[in-house]
Amino acid sequence: MTAYHEHNEAREAPRLAARVAGGTRLALVSDAGTPLVSDPGFRLVREVRRLGLPVVPVPGPSALICALSACGLPSDRFLFVGFPPRGAEQRRALFRSLTAEPGTLIFYEAGPRVGETLADLCAVLGEGRHTVLARELTKLHETFLEGSPCALAERLAREPVQTKGEHVLLLEGAGRQPARDDAEAERLLRILLEELPVKQAAGLAARISGGRRNDLYRLALALAAGSSPSL
Repeated sequence: MTAYHEHNEAREAPRLAARVAGGTRLALVSDAGTPLVSDPGFRLVREVRRLGLPVVPVPGPSALICALSACGLPSDRFLFVGFPPRGAEQRRALFRSLTAEPGTLIFYEAGPRVGETLADLCAVLGEGRHTVLARELTKLHETFLEGSPCALAERLAREPVQTKGEHVLLLEGAGRQPARDDAEAERLLRILLEELPVKQAAGLAARISGGRRNDLYRLALALAAGSSPSL
């Protein structure tokens, strides 16, 4: 056995890949979850594949899929973001960049930072997104907490025991929200329809506004046909 982690993988990946090229069978094993999902491994896999050698996956437990299957949020489309940045300014910038993502958003977060992360989500998104905090999955103290980011931040401040352990943070996607301002959606679509077909205009409007694609498509059809629009 040999240790392989984020601090030595740049050095170890070429060495281990060379051993595989020489005929050695090598297994990359993680002690908590599936390798490469917020864990080291990508460089080794890339190096082995660069040499034209086979990489065979053996499925293992994954906290993000475990949480998604039991959280009650839509699972037909989701975006796994991994661990947010440690700095508040960088975290908020990341959250602002994801405000229009229609799929369920999934983050990992460590216990000491989860309260601050929820507070930043509250500052960026407010009360509008249903949020689930899954803690200590498959363990004795497995817990699912639900509410808005603001409500969950307040609860963790009152109950610090809920910050212990590892967390998966899941947020309802923007695509599940109704268009916030019908007049603004109509104005946006009129501009887009001057340059784009109906389907493309509706899709781009959904990405910009966070509105429902189907609602915006119906509105775009009405605008294109010259009838009275209504969401």
